[in-house]
Amino acid sequence: MKELAFMIVFIGLSAANLHAQNWVTDFSRTDLDPLLSPFYHGVASGDPTSKEVIIWTRVTPDTSVSGSIVVTWKIATDTNISNVINSGSTTTSDTVDYTVKVDVDGLSADTWYYYEFNALGKNSLIGRTKTAPLGDNSNVRFAVVSCSGYEAGYFNAYERVAYRNDVDAVLHLGDYIYEYSAGGGSIAGRDHEPANEILDLTDYRTRLSHYHLDHDLRQIHQFYPFIMIWDDHETANNSWTGGAQNHDPGTEGLWQDRKSAAIQAYFEWLPVRQPDPTGNPERIYRKLGYGNLVDLYMLDTRLEGRDEQVGTTSSQLQDSSRTLLGPAQFNWLVNGMDSSFAQWQVIGQQVMVTPLEALGVPVNDDQWDGYPIERQLFFNDVVSKNINDVVILTGDIHTSWANDLPFHPSTTYVPSTGEGSVGVEFVVTSITSSSGSIPLAPSTIISFNPHIKYVDLIQKGYMILDVSKTRVQADWYYVPTVTSVDHSDAYGTGWYTNAQDGFLQAASSATVNQAITAFKPPALPHNGPVGIENNAKPASVLFGVYPNPYADQLYIKYYLFEQAPVTLKVVDLLGKTVHTKKLGSVNKGINYADLNGIGLAKGSYIILLETPGQTLKRKVIKN
Repeated sequence: MKELAFMIVFIGLSAANLHAQNWVTDFSRTDLDPLLSPFYHGVASGDPTSKEVIIWTRVTPDTSVSGSIVVTWKIATDTNISNVINSGSTTTSDTVDYTVKVDVDGLSADTWYYYEFNALGKNSLIGRTKTAPLGDNSNVRFAVVSCSGYEAGYFNAYERVAYRNDVDAVLHLGDYIYEYSAGGGSIAGRDHEPANEILDLTDYRTRLSHYHLDHDLRQIHQFYPFIMIWDDHETANNSWTGGAQNHDPGTEGLWQDRKSAAIQAYFEWLPVRQPDPTGNPERIYRKLGYGNLVDLYMLDTRLEGRDEQVGTTSSQLQDSSRTLLGPAQFNWLVNGMDSSFAQWQVIGQQVMVTPLEALGVPVNDDQWDGYPIERQLFFNDVVSKNINDVVILTGDIHTSWANDLPFHPSTTYVPSTGEGSVGVEFVVTSITSSSGSIPLAPSTIISFNPHIKYVDLIQKGYMILDVSKTRVQADWYYVPTVTSVDHSDAYGTGWYTNAQDGFLQAASSATVNQAITAFKPPALPHNGPVGIENNAKPASVLFGVYPNPYADQLYIKYYLFEQAPVTLKVVDLLGKTVHTKKLGSVNKGINYADLNGIGLAKGSYIILLETPGQTLKRKVIKN
């Protein structure tokens, strides 16, 4: 990316859980809650259909040394998980980084459900999710978010969405994580983990793990299903099919290796249904239906078919062979829209579609402006196939925009009436990521580009998309700060398009919240983790030993609840200690250690992480 009135009902905690929580009430966003053991990363759901939904969690074993872990799950219509609709069991292991992902079926349309997992004798948090409607429906509401840079600030906007309680699902338009090394932010305690720029499978897994430990991110996942698409930073900045601006093959290895590692970690750690896991395991573009009201197309403008960016003044810009989507995805999109019976065609994607120029010159070649021929082919299909009510949702640029989509530079476009517009585009600002230094004022941008109706280049927050049979309205909400914890937001503005119009008008007020009669799930596992009732506070958590199997370098990621002396030991399968490494007194929080250069022979070993009163174990294989 180039920077340019429903009363919420809370479920009460048991007296035991309230008492057990007294020593964790001061936990910050970067701390770990021992009450969630072994499901420290919470739960999540995603990609709902009228009868299916993905549910997800991650198990962090305390003493598992080999093999797989059995995980059971239940999904019910109540927060007590008593009216169970479906249940089952699965297994997880280090081959998928102990993540758990279940595609639950047999559900009813347009229904709120509650789900939980059980492993190692303990329950997870209870998650809440909702299936999509089937057939005739009159309204759907989405929260739209994008660009959540961990080092850029606190995820206050995620917290605000979580507590609105008036949306059906969250649409995340990409840049869920960032690949950069630590040190880019200025907020103490919000540094990237791992500290290096992420390049391989271990790195991407670790970065995703660290994000999931954020309190606000964990909470929004617990309350709503997500429908997600990646942008560039899930791999590397300004990525395309064959590389990225932030990838140097000479020092960082093959792009395909890095891309494959990022995609594998993404599908492991997020509740996304792979649309073609056997034929094209790297495909993410897909369609989800919300009754006959909305067909939602989630596009990949990054890795599927994008040719390399060439610059806004390049002679190659008008090359008709250059593509952003790739032929397969382009045809899938236009054919799907042409054959759709839904009233609204909503497209979730990454980079701005509408032209953005200054003095007649495109500003950003990473957007659709860098692929003008394909954009025109797309608009031609929309017009020739008489596809109405096209709404595009965009992220990426960390700023807010409301745009008409003018059909062609040579045709007449009238801002006041929308004549010449083939649809509308709403661009959501970032959760935290910086807007950078943009030299043009919003009024100047609009004067150069009259099809752009609204621009805000500073504020952070989220967007609510309200879809009815008569119109679609986007409402922008902004948080006052991202540099400190602040649980407040304010309405910014709203823009809407009426059915069959294809252009934007300013709204006089925000859309009215519909009353969701679904309780929020409890803040803790409903039966309480084993041992916590007696205030048996654990000393440490062993998140992982990476990579496994390993050849030369081995890293251990662990968490200390208090400062403590730590010792690492390597034990062979005969029980003999073959290496000991005393780490001394280690600070509270997430920590890393290595066991590199100790000359182990090939074979299987047990890694012991010893702290006062606790020893954690993990089996590793040396190749």
